Amino acid sequence: MIILKNAPVPTNIARPAYLEGLLQAAKILQLTETELAVFCEPDRILTTELSLRRDSGAEIKLPAIRVQHNSACGPYKGGIRFHMGVDVEEVTSLATLMTLKCAVVDIPFGGGKGGVKVDPKQLSAHELERLIRAYTQWLFPYFGSNLDIPAPDVNTNEQTMAWMMDEYQHLQGAVVPGCVTGKPTQLFGSAGRDIATSLGGKIVLDEIVCHSERIRQLAEESKDLGAMRSLHSSRDDNNKQLPYRVAIQGMGNVGGGLAKLLAENPRYLLVAISDSTTGIYNSTGLNWLDVMQYKKTNRNLAGFPAQNISNAELLELPVDILVPAALGDQITGDNADRIQAKLILELANHPISAEADQILQQKQIKIIPDVLANAGGVVVSYFEWVQNRAGWYWDEAEVKDKLQKIMLTSTKNVLETAQTHQTNWRISAYIVALQRVFTAMRLRDPQKLVNL
Repeated sequence: MIILKNAPVPTNIARPAYLEGLLQAAKILQLTETELAVFCEPDRILTTELSLRRDSGAEIKLPAIRVQHNSACGPYKGGIRFHMGVDVEEVTSLATLMTLKCAVVDIPFGGGKGGVKVDPKQLSAHELERLIRAYTQWLFPYFGSNLDIPAPDVNTNEQTMAWMMDEYQHLQGAVVPGCVTGKPTQLFGSAGRDIATSLGGKIVLDEIVCHSERIRQLAEESKDLGAMRSLHSSRDDNNKQLPYRVAIQGMGNVGGGLAKLLAENPRYLLVAISDSTTGIYNSTGLNWLDVMQYKKTNRNLAGFPAQNISNAELLELPVDILVPAALGDQITGDNADRIQAKLILELANHPISAEADQILQQKQIKIIPDVLANAGGVVVSYFEWVQNRAGWYWDEAEVKDKLQKIMLTSTKNVLETAQTHQTNWRISAYIVALQRVFTAMRLRDPQKLVNL
């Protein structure tokens, strides 16, 4: 690992939440301790303190980080977030998950992640622009279309990426659209990128639901009581199947995008959703158009004509499908035993702690892991990168068709691997990912895996 810094890197980094699952997957694959240690060690940790000039003329210092985890399968790939929770521990975990995520869906990228510890709500638009340009100037020697390709993440967006690409062009002296992804469609972006994570999650969810319904049908025919516990919706007095009740924590681009997609499908019934301030719940269903209009008018959900609940209460509702689509570490050892959902779709990154994961598995609650569930975003980022390099752009229908194929293939691979190794979907996804990464690492430099 290479650490380049002029800001301190903590040495007491905690054990990451994903590591328990990674250890189980490594054991199934019979990886050695040395091999796993090589994988877990990031290639490079970059840290600094950026100077930001405020509109008032005052200057402040902000910690900035970029972790480049593993490039065995291709250039580093991962977002840049502006958030007060940004630190080396979090960013390293997210960079590792990006390596796994890209490998699960079999796209030619490795994992990276970056961020600035800042509350973007306290910055003006001009200050945000100056901040991302300063970040770009600092990171310039270490990123680009063949090395490390940033993208939007928490509190960054297509405008942020447009500024970053523009600053990169000034520094490089050439137009290089593929240096970042998540750009506006008017500026080398890809059609469909804005809904990619939500749509990818919906494709995976649909396939998992169909898979679970097939298992239950076979179980009923064979009287297999264990398998009959598989996900199923309730039935009315006429034995007609009712829609799956869904609760979504977070109604930003990802959570709100999924809510819109689910509202278009009678198989699902949205009963709860939340924003950063409050949540709303109606056991008979929420009208998504009304929710969106209310949010647009009032800027939050407080006062919407439904039961007002907290974000924490939303997680514990009696629903069929729970979708954490906000920040990480929402389900922990403190509340996992109160989760009532039958299925959890992890649209947020690591929303479930390692301790909570074990509790949920014991309760036989199925979890679609983040490295599969929210991979639609990086898949369409890959499409954008390909289009930038080719100079040939696809329409939204073609993007959606290609995304559907990759997400379905990846989901089926994870399900089949879980069946083969008799393990849960998270471990199965890690197995699929580690197999691909280690194949690449062994082809590149087998000695690296035996000599630390």
